[in-house]
Amino acid sequence: MIPEDFLSRMKDMLGEEFEAFEASLSRPNVRGIRVNTVKISVADFLEKTTLTLSPIDYAEDGFIPEDCEGIGKTAEHHAGMFYVQDPGAMATVKALDIQPGWRVLDACAAPGGKASQLAAAIGEDGFLLANEYVPKRAKIIVSNFERLGIKNAVVTSLDTAKIGAMFDSYFDLVLCDAPCSGEGMFRKYDEAVSEWSEENVRICAERQRKILKNLAMAVRPGGYLLYSTCTYSREENEDTVADFLKGNPEFSLCRVNSKLIAATADGLDGMVEARRFYPHLSRGEGQFIALMKKDENSPILTTKVGKDALKPANKADITAFEKFAYDNLFRKPEGKITVTGEYLVLVNHENQIPAFSTFMSGIILGEVKKGNFFPHHQFFSAYGQLFKRREELKAGDARVEKYLRGEEIAASFTDSGWCCVTYEGVALGGGKASGGRIKNHYPKGLRNN
Repeated sequence: MIPEDFLSRMKDMLGEEFEAFEASLSRPNVRGIRVNTVKISVADFLEKTTLTLSPIDYAEDGFIPEDCEGIGKTAEHHAGMFYVQDPGAMATVKALDIQPGWRVLDACAAPGGKASQLAAAIGEDGFLLANEYVPKRAKIIVSNFERLGIKNAVVTSLDTAKIGAMFDSYFDLVLCDAPCSGEGMFRKYDEAVSEWSEENVRICAERQRKILKNLAMAVRPGGYLLYSTCTYSREENEDTVADFLKGNPEFSLCRVNSKLIAATADGLDGMVEARRFYPHLSRGEGQFIALMKKDENSPILTTKVGKDALKPANKADITAFEKFAYDNLFRKPEGKITVTGEYLVLVNHENQIPAFSTFMSGIILGEVKKGNFFPHHQFFSAYGQLFKRREELKAGDARVEKYLRGEEIAASFTDSGWCCVTYEGVALGGGKASGGRIKNHYPKGLRNN
């Protein structure tokens, strides 16, 4: 049951719009999908998908499915063709025109929806640092990035104070999708309702102000700080932004993209550049968005990451991988081969990586055992198109479900060796072919029951 104190606050806030807002809370939450353009273009996805979709006006890659039942078990989802994402959450990254090659930080990134949006926007020449303070949640980001084939990201679990100190004046864009009281998620999560209180709103606002203060240092002169929450309270939204701007006069509010303006309401208290995403105005859950720009004449500080986490792989392991590449790939992927634990990791950027609390620094290629290289699932997902042997599965092929259950499938070619298994041309996973059969190497934890 929606707390009466919350409803009273919203009535004061919305006035004559309150009845429409209250009625929207009794309707089902809306789930959207965002096409993962790292793996497939929007046009190709629309041509190949089996889903019935409605477009989202402010997101050219965003759609609302007619039916979401079992969507996470579809081959399209397994192949990383799309990410299931609330349309309101999708709106935040659409606030500005992000450019290829940018260096971007998502400071509170779990589970990875907005971070993966950023990765697609900046392209492989860009650099994404996706950070999540809670290590368990940081691992969820890695899992999602693996499925989506994202190559240009590092995932860490650091306090924002450390990030601000290490990456002074470094990022073109810093996204702070701050932990909040979750009022905008009442339709989606029962726990958001049960955990709500005015005291929690106050606690969240205090934490948000500290996080924003920490992150201000990480924005380069002329760069952007994008603040968002999934809540409605003034304290966590307009009041937090106003407090930040007062203490950081080098930042100023910016107007967001016009399509997003059309789908949202103005911020409160005259803060018209900020945007409020309400479920009675647009299909999706609650969201607050404020885009701020740092003065181009701000002083440039020196980044000081410290000791780099990346360690070069030894010659024997590199030789084993090069033999594997010669036998199985059209060409080696570009980048430097490093080592993390037992795995060889391909890094295609020149940025330093923190020597602690780093969960992903590049693409896991695989591991060397007794002189032989064995590819990892992340390698197939990110670089499947480089494999000489590819088993091309199509919609309606009975082998699709067999593969997703972890079963051996028939091969359409006769030669032996490692191969990529694709679905409608998009990398799904890997296997090893021999005698007209493909031994399944799709990870057990990802398989359909």
